[in-house]
Amino acid sequence: MRKAAVPDASRPDYDPVIQAITDYVLNYDVSQSREAMETARYDWMDSMGCAVYALNYPACTKLLGPVVPGADMRGGARVPGTPYELDPLRAAWNIGAMVRWLDYNDTWLAAEWGHPSDNLGAIMALADYQSRLSLACGGASLNMGEVLKAMIKAHEIQGVIALENSFNRVGLDHVMLVRIASAAVAAEMLGCNREEILSAVSHAWLDGCSLRTYRHAPNTGPRKSWAAGDASSRGLFLAFIAAKGETGYPSAVTAKGWGFQDVSFKGNALKFTQGFGAYVMENILFKIAFPAEFHAQTAVEAAVILHPQVKDRLDGIGRILIETTESGDRIINKTGPLDNPADRDHCIRYMVAVPLIKGSLTAEDYENDAAANLRIDTLRHKMEVMENERFTREYLEPDKRAIGNAVQVFFKDGGSSDKVSIDYPVGHRRRRSEGIPLLEEKFERYLRGRISHKNAGEILAICADQSAFEACTVDRMMGLLAL
Repeated sequence: MRKAAVPDASRPDYDPVIQAITDYVLNYDVSQSREAMETARYDWMDSMGCAVYALNYPACTKLLGPVVPGADMRGGARVPGTPYELDPLRAAWNIGAMVRWLDYNDTWLAAEWGHPSDNLGAIMALADYQSRLSLACGGASLNMGEVLKAMIKAHEIQGVIALENSFNRVGLDHVMLVRIASAAVAAEMLGCNREEILSAVSHAWLDGCSLRTYRHAPNTGPRKSWAAGDASSRGLFLAFIAAKGETGYPSAVTAKGWGFQDVSFKGNALKFTQGFGAYVMENILFKIAFPAEFHAQTAVEAAVILHPQVKDRLDGIGRILIETTESGDRIINKTGPLDNPADRDHCIRYMVAVPLIKGSLTAEDYENDAAANLRIDTLRHKMEVMENERFTREYLEPDKRAIGNAVQVFFKDGGSSDKVSIDYPVGHRRRRSEGIPLLEEKFERYLRGRISHKNAGEILAICADQSAFEACTVDRMMGLLAL
């Protein structure tokens, strides 16, 4: 009889990726990159603008507040634009869902994609909770400079893992990277030592990952708008239990047969071509002009440019050609009925049809009333979407990170529009000088739409100056944002 091998119970060293993340949050001084610190301020503004704008949508607001009615927490973390004071875990869920709801916050595109500002759920909820607790005990509030540093680190963890590791190709959703980044950064904010942060990060990997099916036909739905808030809240929870001394799991990623790589990543080993620094925040992509899935941003811009050429000839259109990246073709090219706003803002055909018809694209254009316009589906049926190999290649090149699309309209009479091809969206690092004024206008518009005139004015004055923003206390900022 063959005797089975007896496993060795000796606990190994922590996996390299867990150690690298931990040592980064403990030891790396992100403030040495002034570009990253300044970009983080704009990222915070953009994210908070998206968050308060989302409060105009009942599908979002019905999910906010405590899960159990009456389970508020006086003196807890505040939720911007609302009267809620909640325990920090629930506040993180609320804030994260608001930031992500309209698919209008920042984006990172590589082998994996995602939205690193989703981590603001954990960061802002914890910073406000810590500050209020400290003030109640006679201490001081954290300042917004500390928030920016936490943002840069969370962006970097999520984004660097995404550079070479495609979770979507094995059916997994990118929000697991939000959970990992939130757990690491929150543990450092809680003052955890190295062993405790290692534990928090290992638990985040142990959680595995949710399936991407809620982002894709035929199951696309609003869960994609709160999944990241849920992940950020979970990361914060894992940081709290690690701070209590909960045991970590050293080979959570690499354990043979039982670790993340073998169980969830189809046996593939994680790949890294660079360490952690400030690269991701310096190169972050902003959704400034359109609330559209980022692979379609330049396609929407091209359609807006084409609008004057086609607006009076819509009935004469015979065919519309969209050239995009392999990723764009694979994840947002779909036909058939689109049942809800989450379905529509992940359909490149829909996102091109609307601006061809009306010359713009807003969050309201995804709602049922706007989608009832029969011309939208008429144009969708006339579209052909194909991969442009140059767009795909330059999308993955580290010195470019382009997100190209091209749109051309062909008419039944044999004529055609110009072919409009755009490599870099307005939110790209290469278009910062053009994009930042538009980002500031977006932030002010949405802020004034929800926050009192006096408070909005104070917030805008603080946000206009880097030094003033970094020096502003978290307590003051969250107080100004409260309803």
